[in-house]
Amino acid sequence: MSNFEYTLDIERPEDYFEAENLTREAFWNVYAPGCVEHYILKRFRTRPEFVPELSLCMRVGGKLVAHVMYLWSEIRCDDGRRLPVMTFGPISVAPEYQRRGIGTILLRESMERARRMGAKALPIAGKIGFYGKSGFVVASTKGVHYYAEPRENEVPYFLIKELEPGFLDDVEGIYVDPEGYDVKTIDPDEFEAYDAQFPPKIKRKLPGQIFDKIF
Repeated sequence: MSNFEYTLDIERPEDYFEAENLTREAFWNVYAPGCVEHYILKRFRTRPEFVPELSLCMRVGGKLVAHVMYLWSEIRCDDGRRLPVMTFGPISVAPEYQRRGIGTILLRESMERARRMGAKALPIAGKIGFYGKSGFVVASTKGVHYYAEPRENEVPYFLIKELEPGFLDDVEGIYVDPEGYDVKTIDPDEFEAYDAQFPPKIKRKLPGQIFDKIF
């Protein structure tokens, strides 16, 4: 990636459709036949958790090759505190640019912007093999537990990174995803009408997918 010159800019309204199509291309048939990540991006832009300053487009030679969005969220502490934090995702890289370091650059630059905006920790769902290289650890080791799993379980896909060292000292609590991520709240007919705006693609059931279907 060091051989590439890139720009990283805040997403503008004229970028919306292109960013959604990029996200669709990046996630198509990855976790289930088809995908809904592009629709989740669209829906979050009108939600209060959305951070427009951190909806970022990375371009190489003028071509959109990666995008990420950030959201405000919170950790619900056992002692009654509600700690504001940010989360992010989907983070999308065009298929032809994957495994070239672009995702790591986008992640690290966007995290620094989040830190400057006041975010002190970032809980996410993801693979430790990728995110661990950027300082993420299994969240339960920091006292933060995922609401959808028994607290006594170590959840290898639920990760966190402190942007302010020591922010999570003495924290014990749970993290609940922002509501807009819940695909069960998506109207399938509405989604299909939305998805029909994009180039036709074939839904395939592939090895490694974690869901048989989206809805």
